[in-house]
Amino acid sequence: MKYRSRADIIAMILRAASNGATKTRIMYGAYLSHSQVRDYLDFMTGRNLLILDEATGEYRLTESGIRVLRTYEGISEMISVGVKEKPLA
Repeated sequence: MKYRSRADIIAMILRAASNGATKTRIMYGAYLSHSQVRDYLDFMTGRNLLILDEATGEYRLTESGIRVLRTYEGISEMISVGVKEKPLA
């Protein structure tokens, strides 16, 4: 697997949790180890990007998480290779 930035990993986690997902499903969806997913989930819940539904054990996106994911995907689309670029001058 190619190198992934922290932003890439966070986006993968947000995508994995977009319809609600357990820690295990997120771990497999984002290709992370148990300790990595635990650290990222702690970070992301602390930043109010995800919330844990105690009743189901699933993580869900908050409004902030949805905004971050949309912004990430928009930027990725704009800078992706293969996009026809306009001349700068």
